[in-house]
Order: sequence, then structure tokens, then C-alpha cells
Amino acid sequence: MTDWLEHSVQVEVNAPIDFVWGLWSDLEQMPRWMKWIDSVNVLEDDPDLSRWKLASGAFEFSWLSRILKLVPNQIIQWESVDGLPNRGAVRFYDRKGSSVVKLTVAYAIPGILGRIMDDLFLGRVVESTIQADMERFRDYALKVQQQL
Repeated sequence: MTDWLEHSVQVEVNAPIDFVWGLWSDLEQMPRWMKWIDSVNVLEDDPDLSRWKLASGAFEFSWLSRILKLVPNQIIQWESVDGLPNRGAVRFYDRKGSSVVKLTVAYAIPGILGRIMDDLFLGRVVESTIQADMERFRDYALKVQQQL
């Protein structure tokens, strides 16, 4: 039996929604702000599919992800189709000159192991890491915006 653990974090970016969307929707740029993401490669023959590689210290995982829903300036929803089981969505909220970006990530861990790990440390580590990723994205977006 598998349990799904889910985490949601958000950040406000002082930039217009179309600019923020443009940066985030370029999936191959994710390693610039996501600490554990080593690479993202969008498949040429199917742009809804991308190969992801997560690496941190001694562990490495990869998976193929499919975009399930894409609404410009609003949402990108995905799920893995092989490899590390995960799913989630990133939502964009227009605040008239600034943007809120909310990331929800869920991943599968075998039953009792998942509950024990989540209670002990895994949930806090994952949530603090993706919150830091979101803050790096905000800083990255502001840096790119200033260079324009």
C-alpha cells in the first residue's frame, strides 16, 4: 500500500503575471531555482512530456512527467508516468502588478514507511526545501526583470 504525502507553498513575486508565467513555464530552466532538480528535458516529439532528474547527495531519482492541464497565466498540472511517483500543480494568481505562485507537490511513499518518515522529518525537509525553491524563483524572476 502506498501513501501520498502532499505539500503546498507559495510566494509573491513583484512582477506581472505574464512575465512570471513565462519564466516558470520554461520547464528546462527549473534547475536554476529548484535545489534538488538536476535537469529537466522536454521531449521534442511530445512537448507535454518531460524527463526530470532529482539529485541530492547520495540519492538520485528520475521520472517522466506528463502535463495534464495547462492554462496560460493560471495553472500547470502534471503527474509522473514512470519513475518516481509524483503529481502536482503550480497555480498563478494575478495581483495587478504582482503575482502569487502556489506550488503543490505530492509524492508516493510505501505505506507505514511514509507515515513514519513524514512524522519524523521528511515532510518538514521537503516543505522547507520547496519553500526555499519558491523564494529562489522569486529572486530569479526579479533579477531577470531588472536585466530587461
